[in-house]
Amino acid sequence: MKTLFVDDEKAFLEILTKRLEKRGLSPSAVYGGEEALNFLAENTKTDVVVLDVKMPGMDGLETLTEIKRQFPLVEVIMLTGHATVDSAIEGMKLGAFDYMMKPCDLDLLIEKLEGAAARKKDHEDKIMEARLKEIAGHRV
Repeated sequence: MKTLFVDDEKAFLEILTKRLEKRGLSPSAVYGGEEALNFLAENTKTDVVVLDVKMPGMDGLETLTEIKRQFPLVEVIMLTGHATVDSAIEGMKLGAFDYMMKPCDLDLLIEKLEGAAARKKDHEDKIMEARLKEIAGHRV
């Protein structure tokens, strides 16, 4: 599972990615919305983005909207502090897979990452199946 974490709090991201690496994951990290979009354009196999809601410049909701527009199969988990729960819920309306509160429980985060990656794979499988049926239909 290829994951990208987007948060402007560099110390938080460094600790989180180190903890995930100890669990056998190899997450990538960037520090803003524009960086996230550039990363996804260059890393097309990314499954899940964990996205902070409050960031300077392009905030989490703007970034989510662009991710869903440009990379519709990538699943997004919103990460929020108490003050931005409404924004996280708004993110769900915009297509986020789920949201979590900071600080997040690592086991729960991994569980949500696995669920989001499974949903992405399911969507990809359905698209492939539809394409195969379309190809097979042209041969009849």
